[in-house]
Amino acid sequence: MQVWMISLRVSLALMLLLGLGYNLLVTGIAQSTMPHQANGSLIYNEQEEPIGSELIGQQFTEPGYFHGRVSSIEYNAAGSGSANYAPSNPDLIARMEASLQEWQKENPEVPISQLPADLITNSGSGLDPHISPEAARVQIPRIQAETGISEEELMQMVDKHTKDRQFGFLGEPVVSVLELNLELQSKLSNQ
Repeated sequence: MQVWMISLRVSLALMLLLGLGYNLLVTGIAQSTMPHQANGSLIYNEQEEPIGSELIGQQFTEPGYFHGRVSSIEYNAAGSGSANYAPSNPDLIARMEASLQEWQKENPEVPISQLPADLITNSGSGLDPHISPEAARVQIPRIQAETGISEEELMQMVDKHTKDRQFGFLGEPVVSVLELNLELQSKLSNQ
């Protein structure tokens, strides 16, 4: 009986220490040292309502906005991941052909040969909020035609929202589609 009591006490102590204490400690450190990231890196509108996250992409389909990467999960963070099809998979080929046809329909002035791969391919998570600067730039003629904002102004917006490589050498430069579209929307509402 004494062994059971010792086991029960040790189990309860470890549950409190590791199940509750550790989580409270880590949460407290995160909230005090980096509250923006600890709370989901949320982006707010002028009314201080959350409208998105810096970490999760959103679907933009209207022709007057910049479009992000294809997401096989429709940017639903509850089901992160992609189908991970091989390049020879018929389903992937069909989806990419459909994406190319849609691109040609929406962007007739930009040849497919200039289409960056990130506009027709999934990211590993299906949630990527970024595109390459090239992917943003090739959309400028369509957006200029839809909004009337000059190509020069749109190019400046893309350059403003381009983030360089992390630590100067990791990854590639990226553009946040949500932040870019928020500035675009603000510019349109002020016209």
